[in-house]
Amino acid sequence: MAELNSTATHSHKRGVRRSKKLSTRVDLTPMVDLGFLLITFFMVSTVWSKPHASTLRMPAEGPPMDLGNDAALTLVALEDNKVFYYNGELGESLRKGSYGTTGYDQHNGIGDIIRNKQLAMDKGYKGGRKEMMLLIKPTPGSNYKNVVGLLDEALINDVKRYALLDPSKDEQSAVIAQATK
Repeated sequence: MAELNSTATHSHKRGVRRSKKLSTRVDLTPMVDLGFLLITFFMVSTVWSKPHASTLRMPAEGPPMDLGNDAALTLVALEDNKVFYYNGELGESLRKGSYGTTGYDQHNGIGDIIRNKQLAMDKGYKGGRKEMMLLIKPTPGSNYKNVVGLLDEALINDVKRYALLDPSKDEQSAVIAQATK
């Protein structure tokens, strides 16, 4: 508890009698100790935010489902932090010129490509953006950070349907040839 110390001072002058002057001093050291004990207690006993992991939903066993070419956007993670993207099938996309290479930048990056595809789906597709399927295909030259970046973009842009696939050898060679042009 707090401690109160007092010392009396006497004045010995003739004729006038003065009252005693008391000097008071409050020691707050125990109060500070109690404050730090309470802070420590609440820091130790508080539940901090728990780590959140994404749920991985695997496809059901059975025959593969058909996916409309207008609903598919394929992202191929390349080396040097580049992403090759195309709409629909690769061969048809290369003939039409609906492909490109971009990066992970905030502006003019892969996020803009996904948002533009969602807007196009809202305007011209029966189910809208909910029917968009994002196919993520990392190449051996890409790294883990690139794949996580693509999955983050899917989460940021509220893409409901996406899959992580391995690109075929033919697809890898065609994409790398187009990306290096």
